[in-house]
Amino acid sequence: MLLSFLAILLALGVVGTAQVLNSRAQADALQASLDPFYTPPEPLPTEPGTVIRVEPLTFDDTTYSIEGGSAYRMLYVSERPDGTPAASGAMIFVPDAPAPPEGRPVVAWAHGTVGMGDACAPSRSPTGTNDLGDSLAEMVQQGWVVVATDYVGLGTPGIELYIVAQAEANDVVNSVRAARNWQPAQAGTTYAVFGHSQGGHSSLWTGHLGPQIAPELDLVGVAAAAPAAELGLIMGAQWDSVVGWAIGPEATVAWRDIDPGLPLDGVITPAGIDNTESLADACIIWAALQGQVRSNLGGQYFEINPADSAPWARIVQEQTPPPLPADMPVFVAQGTADDVVLAWPNAVLQEKWCAAGSNLTMLWMGDIGHIAAAKTAGPQVVTWIADRFAGKPAKPECDGPTPVPPAPPAE
Repeated sequence: MLLSFLAILLALGVVGTAQVLNSRAQADALQASLDPFYTPPEPLPTEPGTVIRVEPLTFDDTTYSIEGGSAYRMLYVSERPDGTPAASGAMIFVPDAPAPPEGRPVVAWAHGTVGMGDACAPSRSPTGTNDLGDSLAEMVQQGWVVVATDYVGLGTPGIELYIVAQAEANDVVNSVRAARNWQPAQAGTTYAVFGHSQGGHSSLWTGHLGPQIAPELDLVGVAAAAPAAELGLIMGAQWDSVVGWAIGPEATVAWRDIDPGLPLDGVITPAGIDNTESLADACIIWAALQGQVRSNLGGQYFEINPADSAPWARIVQEQTPPPLPADMPVFVAQGTADDVVLAWPNAVLQEKWCAAGSNLTMLWMGDIGHIAAAKTAGPQVVTWIADRFAGKPAKPECDGPTPVPPAPPAE
């Protein structure tokens, strides 16, 4: 670990060691101060959506400010895929404007990959809303409650079940239940979901599973920016790149938790196996920096394309969202310059889902990369969600040509 740390500093060449260590000490102090809030009671309440506690969203005595509303952090009850109750953190943003008689509509935000360590949880980080950009304030000013789950195990006890459909959908839906159960939010029963990257995977699966999990709620549509959807295609294109180092460890930890027999030897390199736990626990920027250094030195996380291993291929297929039915409107935004969730797998998604009859609105964003996808798509997503909340029918907009071929680039 020390060698990796030094290698990153040398590779960057512009960050002072003292500055890095001081920043780390400050971050550790912040997380220690937050630990009591995120420690769930024993025994844990069993009803999904139960609110354990809420406090203003502050960091080092600085209150998070949002125009037109107030921001809070929340600890609530969700559940594991086997039905076991578990605690998740979240952020909740409540408009200042009076609520309508039927209650405020709710947008459930599902964040992208951040890393599995406590400090990576969005509600425990001053940068936890960065992916949303100005769209967060726009949604609050529309009069919507916005609730943003951390996911169970991220900042709370247990393992975050990264890219595990049932876990992600449970956490998203139960965050909406929690918003409903916290009286100051005055949340109604109508909700939509918006997610980025990993959160796009969460959104699409919530479109399938949400009505089953909470039939008392009305899910009117799902939106996803640069969604990690076609997992087999993405993995097949990225397994031997730096992306494998940055994201592979989290998938390995989570998928081994739900399938302890998932093989490591012959699929992951010895160096990858040795560093899986530490890289999964690192926040994503740090993990990506380490991965870049290792990749520059010729190292790989995966030894083979995991899709060439039958047990891995099975779990990849199980966690890949199928086309949504025509009665669930879906909006997918994808940048053509994305080097994480590549554009062509989501071009495949467009063709596949349109052919299956999905009510898909597809937004292609030229020269937009992965990090900027949700921010760039945000204004159009807000407009699209507003139409769903207004009861306007969605019309498929997905049968045009894709700006990139729905196939791997020719070598």
